[in-house]
Amino acid sequence: MTEPILSVRDVHKAFGALKASDGISLDLMPGEIHALIGPNGAGKSTLIKQIAGGLTPDRGTVHFEGREISGDTVYERARLGLGRTFQISALAMQFTVLENVVLGLVGESGSVFRFFRPVMKDPAYLERAHHALKRVGLQDHAQTKTAELSHGQRRQLEVAVALTLEPKAFLMDEPMAGLGAEGSKALTGFLRELKAEAPILLVEHDMDAVFALADRISVLVYGKIIATGSVAEIRANPEVRAAYLGDEEVEA
Repeated sequence: MTEPILSVRDVHKAFGALKASDGISLDLMPGEIHALIGPNGAGKSTLIKQIAGGLTPDRGTVHFEGREISGDTVYERARLGLGRTFQISALAMQFTVLENVVLGLVGESGSVFRFFRPVMKDPAYLERAHHALKRVGLQDHAQTKTAELSHGQRRQLEVAVALTLEPKAFLMDEPMAGLGAEGSKALTGFLRELKAEAPILLVEHDMDAVFALADRISVLVYGKIIATGSVAEIRANPEVRAAYLGDEEVEA
């Protein structure tokens, strides 16, 4: 039986009386996109932060490739191959597109600015950065200031930054946020191809994108997973429809 790349078991996180994560368990399998959906305030971003290392669970475990990483830092998890894109952009707007990608590479060591300027001339770093930009379609914008990019291009750049570390799995927190129809379509196509290389745990509100991309969906409501299944199973689940999708028929 194939083992999960990422395994979350009985994770709890409370902020005072608020239970943001209430016994959450889920897996990310090789070659899949596992979408995590739910209403605002359900605890999706809190869970992603715990998996990525930005928050420590009150109890429960996170395993990556069979190794427990619950106590590892963000940098340690990134070095192991856990890539992440953010709900709110973490890009340096004053830098060029290329500089942002190289900054991500240098940041892997945790010593960003000390070595940043010298590595901008390092052929190995530049090759990895240019390759990542080409993959997301930003190769012609390498010298563009990040502040001058469209919102959709910034989302593409965030994926490029993550790609430079050659991740074995991705955590993506609302990558479609703010994209128009064309941008969503382009990113959907890219993610569909990317999952064969690195599976994706996807937090997303764009249900068209979720239904088009997801191999499995987990529904999080008030800090609890209320259902996990295929697109068809989730669309047909009465508890999910009542809690999140609504009674109306949702078109795929």
